[in-house]
Amino acid sequence: MRLISALRLLAVLCGSALTLGGCATTGDAPQLAPATFVAMQEGPGEEYVIGPLDELTIHVWRNDELGAEVQVRPDGRITTPLVSDMPAVGKTPTMLAEDIRLQLSQYIADPLVTVIVNRFAGTFSQQIRVVGATEQPASLPYRANMTLLDAMIAVGGLSEYASGNRAKLIRFDRTTGGQQEYALRLGDLLRKGESEANVMLMPGDVIIIPESMF
Repeated sequence: MRLISALRLLAVLCGSALTLGGCATTGDAPQLAPATFVAMQEGPGEEYVIGPLDELTIHVWRNDELGAEVQVRPDGRITTPLVSDMPAVGKTPTMLAEDIRLQLSQYIADPLVTVIVNRFAGTFSQQIRVVGATEQPASLPYRANMTLLDAMIAVGGLSEYASGNRAKLIRFDRTTGGQQEYALRLGDLLRKGESEANVMLMPGDVIIIPESMF
């Protein structure tokens, strides 16, 4: 009887350990500095880079017939009057306007070109991707001063079986050319309202949310 009782006690202790392990944060991954729910000082982000399927308005001053509303093709190019297969992806609107201006200057004197982004998706390097145990996994266009809370609201929060405190963020380090992994506490942020678990996001961040192991 004593042996059976000991075995039962051991099983309970092991089960408790597994439960605690399922709620723990990601290994030894570092954590990012907390961000406030509302930015103390708003500011512009990085210059927007045109991506595939973005919708653009090309305006040529005093030459309306040379303007157009176009969608960037999946191959990253656009075509407008007198401009064929112009590469657009990877350029800022200002850069694209200058390239179109140079092309049109072969036909008209001193063209003034403006490029306006009407609907945007951005390049993959600018999107925030949220995958795993969330209600609506998605790629989100990055916007200036975007936080983890903003991204989670956009995807509908955690799913029923998400292990939020084991989530991680993958960030590309432009200085080293490598990837850095950070631990996230989504459970504390969304279910307990702990503001310290909210962090600032950067263009290209990937948020991975695993499911609970029990």
